[in-house]
Amino acid sequence: MRIVVCIRQGRNGEAGPFDACAYEAALRVEGAEVILLSMGVPAAEGYLSSLTRLGAARAVLLTDRVFAGADTLATAYALSLAIKKLSPDMVFCGRQTMEGDTAQVGPMLSECAGFSLITNVTGILRIGNGSVLCRTRDGEEEHASFPVLLTIERINTLRLPCLRSKSAPVEVWSAADIGADPARCGLTGSPTRVLSTCEREAGKRKCRFLSPEDFFGAVEEGISRRMGGTLKEKCLDACLPSVLCVGEGAAEYGKAVCSNVTITEENTPEAILSLIDQLAPSAVLWGSDMLSKRCAAKVAARRGLGLCADCTALDTDGETLFMIRPALSGSVTAKIKSLTKPALATVRTVEADVKDIVLSAGYGAASSLEDIKRLATRLGAELASSRKAVENGLLPYETQVGLTGRSVAPPVYIAIGVSGAVHHIVGMCRAGTVIAVNPDPEARIFEYADYGIRLTAEEFFRAIGPCI
Repeated sequence: MRIVVCIRQGRNGEAGPFDACAYEAALRVEGAEVILLSMGVPAAEGYLSSLTRLGAARAVLLTDRVFAGADTLATAYALSLAIKKLSPDMVFCGRQTMEGDTAQVGPMLSECAGFSLITNVTGILRIGNGSVLCRTRDGEEEHASFPVLLTIERINTLRLPCLRSKSAPVEVWSAADIGADPARCGLTGSPTRVLSTCEREAGKRKCRFLSPEDFFGAVEEGISRRMGGTLKEKCLDACLPSVLCVGEGAAEYGKAVCSNVTITEENTPEAILSLIDQLAPSAVLWGSDMLSKRCAAKVAARRGLGLCADCTALDTDGETLFMIRPALSGSVTAKIKSLTKPALATVRTVEADVKDIVLSAGYGAASSLEDIKRLATRLGAELASSRKAVENGLLPYETQVGLTGRSVAPPVYIAIGVSGAVHHIVGMCRAGTVIAVNPDPEARIFEYADYGIRLTAEEFFRAIGPCI
């Protein structure tokens, strides 16, 4: 059994959390030969060498000037050639990196390499007889035959090296070593272009600070407004000729750039490719659910089309679709265009079956978790959490809101002990009324809240305790 783990060195010098989980998952497969594969600058060789001390038999670094500036499709193409040369039974990838946050490379790589695919894996249930059975994030079980590529969720913690462990060799491969066509690599081979970036400002609100006695009144006011979850309509100064939208959620975005929108509920690569051939749309839009992201990446890889992930807004001059999305863990907003037609994009849709009130617990409320649960029961609210709260075991991963979790837009969103990191804001900024409880008057969450209460979680619950 040979397993290749695709891994990327992040801006902080370490593997991203999903890549680390993919590596650990591979190391836990009994009797497997694990090979690390990365694409990066020559200096990444030392990093890969250090990772082999955890148990990988060898490591391969793809490094060449022609790889520079690669988008997701050009990255998947180069990695696929190395995969074919290594000839593994399985490839493990993290769901997404924290730099691009796209979750596209894994599905695209499976298409380029000709591997079967299971995405969003939360558990490997059985490996044997040339196949694998996995549990996925939506609770389903999926089976696939070798060779297969798995994208791994945050399901474990990467081990530390043993004191006496030794590094395995790192092989450095150039574009020529894997037979890559330079025209399909790096910036030259990338069908998308980043036009500009700026600090993320979207979603900011004017916060009014309250006493805890006013809390329930603010909740009732938010429920009465029922603002959450819709994009603002705008007058179209310029329109694309036609847009194909996969699902009603994506159609909301399509109507912002086109008056000729076709909506389909079909969501397989074969069906969408057929509709593209029939309709010749200027753009194709999907939502941000698991199935849609997988389908979009497969369509892009099969046709060599540019795909932009998790767009939060769209614009057009009548000819080009401009796609706006958060990047670098949500800290910046990028404006992107596709060099190919139709332009493909997944758009940041929200969950439709969310309750009217979502109550989110941050790590700052760790000691008040039972009070938070009681308040959720009192309000009939859905319980959610920040990433740090999940990482520290306060609540399960399924509750996480943010860039690497869920997107919700309830009429009322209550954040207790949440600092307001940008990757959390991305998942809740379209809520109707936002109420934040945090003792730090400079906490970022207040920039995205309508109402704020400057107390610790313990102080807040002492004040409202008689009401819950």
